[in-house]
Amino acid sequence: MIDRAGLADFLRGRRAALQPEDVGLPRGVRRRTTGLRREEAALLSNMSADYYARLERERGPQPSDQMLASIAQGLRLSLDERDHLFRLAGHEPPTRGAGSDHVGPGIMRILDRLVDTPAEIVTELGETLRQTPLAAALVGDASVRTGHARSIGYRWFTDPAARALHPLEEHAFLSRMYTSGLRHVLALRGPGSRAAVLAEDLLARSEEFRELWARHEVGVRPAEEKHYVHPEVGPLTLQCQVLQDTDRAQHLLVYTAEPGSESADRLRLLAVIGTTAAPPA
Repeated sequence: MIDRAGLADFLRGRRAALQPEDVGLPRGVRRRTTGLRREEAALLSNMSADYYARLERERGPQPSDQMLASIAQGLRLSLDERDHLFRLAGHEPPTRGAGSDHVGPGIMRILDRLVDTPAEIVTELGETLRQTPLAAALVGDASVRTGHARSIGYRWFTDPAARALHPLEEHAFLSRMYTSGLRHVLALRGPGSRAAVLAEDLLARSEEFRELWARHEVGVRPAEEKHYVHPEVGPLTLQCQVLQDTDRAQHLLVYTAEPGSESADRLRLLAVIGTTAAPPA
């Protein structure tokens, strides 16, 4: 059963504990609220302000698992706090560990401060969980992707648009890299895992993947230097730095251009153009 009073009190407390600057929002003027406003919490949780307000007022329908996961991420909850939220709402908490879509508050705090930098948090299967606006402008809005298409490795073999962002001369290497990476994750997680299901789907869909999979190649590492061919700003050479969250098998990828380079100028232009120039997702 949902504990409406407990849920409302918990949400109010967690919202009050966050400041706008903690989550990458401007503080603005004439702020009287201690912590975030309800509208800000709703925005971070990808839901309407009215729906969120009803939860804090002990009203409205019982929130779904998906809604609770969005609230947990929006309020930057730890795993223990997320599980508590689910139980207050009358649900069993999601499974922890590899495969979890919940991003830890520490990694989220770093991402929140990278508003002017392309950065994204990805799973071991290459699924983007969170991204900055500039990352969305660079590689497409990840929030519109569903199912296996959330994985860049899956899209690489099934969607030609995924390849259009990279120079043709790098395609063969990237195909080997994605295949090798999936084989590595499958060896870690075993039969019946999400990696196994993804591999089975690709084996049924892609002749190129089948040929590469048969080689049993492992250890093909991604290059630190990334090359993109953006449809609006042109070629970009970016360095990719990686911060790993080993508890959740997630990575924070941060892309930067060499200062004074043509790519740095193009990245600034992309920041001005914004998501209107984003490649197809």
